[in-house]
Parts: sequence; structure tokens; C-alpha cells
Amino acid sequence: MAEPILKVSNIETYYGPIMAIRGVSFEVAKGSIVTILGANGAGKTTVLKTVCGVMDPQKGSVVFGGREIQRMDPDKVMRLGISHVPEGREVFPFLSVRENLNMGAYTRRDADGVAQDLETVFGYFPVLKERAEQRAGSLSGGEQQMLAISRALMARPQVMLLDEPSLGLSPKLVKDIFEIVVRINRERGVTILLVEQNANMALQTADYGYVLEVGRIVMADTCKRLMEKEDIKEFYLGIKEESARGKRRWKKRKTWR
Repeated sequence: MAEPILKVSNIETYYGPIMAIRGVSFEVAKGSIVTILGANGAGKTTVLKTVCGVMDPQKGSVVFGGREIQRMDPDKVMRLGISHVPEGREVFPFLSVRENLNMGAYTRRDADGVAQDLETVFGYFPVLKERAEQRAGSLSGGEQQMLAISRALMARPQVMLLDEPSLGLSPKLVKDIFEIVVRINRERGVTILLVEQNANMALQTADYGYVLEVGRIVMADTCKRLMEKEDIKEFYLGIKEESARGKRRWKKRKTWR
């Protein structure tokens, strides 16, 4: 991997007396898309909350751009260049789409730049331009997800934390949103840390992946190699390999045709 813009080392984070993540370490290279895979309850969301300052680790460090940021207030983390798109979207329901987007840029003072970025996100998600004066709470789930991503982008982040962007969306919307995530990464140079249960989509999108089980990292590799591992195929992609004998029979049948 290239030089990491984000480096997490041996973090332990608790909910009261319960340890949610234990000794988690990973790196995110600048300009890359990195995914963290895992089942419900594995600790994926806790990892993102720890990185962005919503939760404080009891042990370990989070280093962003060479600076330790663990236990820093979330607004300060955001000002440094990390935007968080939380699970469940969490838009401001009574504000308009435009007002939600402006909230994403509230720390900025470059009015021309903000106007330019507003047009950029409308280019990524044209439906948001059509609904610009509509209340965010009246949008569909997919449109709210688009708005949440766009609002985070309005802060001009260096790193975007995406928590389950596919949750509750149709397969077509999931495909559309992941295509835009790749464009944001490639066109704007935003580094992406993606937490996702849709392992197939995540592994096709990301460059590097980590597998989290019961609060621990148990596997790490390029996404291409992860997709070839038997455990990943069976438990995350739903592909069960045939026995060697079955494979031989299949090859033999093919030669008969």
C-alpha cells in the first residue's frame, strides 16, 4: 500500500463495560478506497465512530495526516478533513435539500467554491437538483442516501467515511451510488473508508479490504485476492465451492458437449 493518510493502531473501544472492538489496526492509503467487511455486530460502525471522534477509544491511536486525533471532538476532526456519512443517512428532515447541502459546508468561507461544489454534487446526483427546495424528510431512502453523501462532500474532505451506504436500497440504486462513490474517489481524489455488509459490491469497488469478526481484524488483503479466498466466497459472497470430484464431473460433462 502507498503512504497511509489514515493509520489506526491497536484501538479498543467500549460501550459501557462491553468491549466493541479489540486491538483493531489498519491503514488507509491516500487516494484509495478501503473497505471493512463484517457481519452485523462485528464492530464496523464502532470503528468509524472511533475514527471520526464520536466515540473515544480507551486504548490505541488514530493518526490522520501524521497527527494523532483520537479523543478529539468530532467537529475538529471534520475541520481537519474527515467527513462521516453515518448509517441510516441522518439528514435534517425539516430542512430543504439545498439547506442540508449548505450545512455540509458550514465551516467554509469560500462562497464561490461552495457554489461550485454545489453544482458538482448536482452533477453527480441530478435528482437532488430537481428536489433542491423540497424537504429532505420527504425524499425516498435512496435520495436521502445521495443527499447524505453529497452533504459530506460539501465539506471538501480528504477522507470520507461511508457507513453501510447500500442499507435498505434496491440493487439498481446500490449500483448507481457505488458508481458515484468511485467517481468521487477518482475525479476528486477523496480517500474512501467504506463499511459495508454487501461484500460483493464492496470488494468490486474497493482496492484493499479488511475483515472484522467479533471486534477483531481477522483478514486483510487486496480486494482481488480476498474475492478468491474460500472463506470469503462461502461466508460473504454466498459461493460454495464444489468438491474436487464434482469439479472433475463438471469438466467431463463439458467435454461431452
